[in-house]
Amino acid sequence: MSVVNVVDDGAGGSLVHVVTADPAARACPGCGVFATRLKDYRTTRPRHLPCGGRPVAVHWRKARWYCAETRCERGSFTEQIPQVTAGMRTTITLRRAAGAAVVDGGRTIVQTGRDLGLSWPVVHRCFISFAATALPAEPEATEAVGIDETRRGKPVWKQNPDTGKWELLADAWHIGFVDAIGGRGLFGQVEGRNAACVAAWLTLQPEHWKQHVKYVAIDLCATFRAAVRTALPDAVVVVDCFHIVQLAQRCCQLGLRVV
Repeated sequence: MSVVNVVDDGAGGSLVHVVTADPAARACPGCGVFATRLKDYRTTRPRHLPCGGRPVAVHWRKARWYCAETRCERGSFTEQIPQVTAGMRTTITLRRAAGAAVVDGGRTIVQTGRDLGLSWPVVHRCFISFAATALPAEPEATEAVGIDETRRGKPVWKQNPDTGKWELLADAWHIGFVDAIGGRGLFGQVEGRNAACVAAWLTLQPEHWKQHVKYVAIDLCATFRAAVRTALPDAVVVVDCFHIVQLAQRCCQLGLRVV
C-alpha cells in the first residue's frame, strides 16, 4: 500500500488513507490475467496495529476491475495484497502480533483481545495460526511422558432434534501430555476424560517416538493406566510424587481419627 494522507481523527488516533501500490493486485485471482478495464472503487477499513502509541484507522481505497479473459468465470474482482487478502478485515501484522502476544508474551486471549481491540474468536484463530508455525510437526523424543487432566469451563450440550437426546458438544475435561523430564512442556491436549482419548493420542504418535518412551507418569487413575498399557505396553507406569504424598497424608489422617 501507499500512504496518500494522514490526519488526526480527533480522538487521539490517526486516520491513514492508503491506495494499492502492488501491480500484482491487478491480476485476476481466477485466471491470473492482468486487468486493464476499471469498474469502480471501494473503500475498506482493515484493522492494523497502533503506530507511535496512537491507534491507527486505515482507509484503503482499492479498485474493482473487469477481468479481460473471456473464458474466466470471474467477471470482476477487487484488488487484494498478501498483507490483506480477500475477505480479511485485519492485516497480517496485526494477526501475528495477536498470536505472538499469547504464545510468547504470556497474555490470555481475553487480555490480548482487549489490548488490540479484537474479539475472542479472532485472537484464538491468530493464536492457533502462530502456534502452528512455532511448534514442531511432531513431539520431540523423551523418555518420560506425564499425563493429567484439567477442567476448563463448563460442558456444552445440544439436543438432537431427531432423537430428542442431549449430546455433548464440548467436554469440560481435557487431558494433557507433557514432557516429564526434559522441560519441553506440553506435547498435546485432547478433549475428554477416558481411556479411549488417551490411547488414541498415544497411538497416533510416530513409532520411533513411542519406542523412546520408557516411563509414563500419571495420577492414581486406573483409566490412564489401562490406556498406557494398550498404547505403550513396554513403558513403565509410575505415579507422580504429589499423589503419593497426598495419599500418605490421607492415610495418616484416617489413622489418627481411628485412634
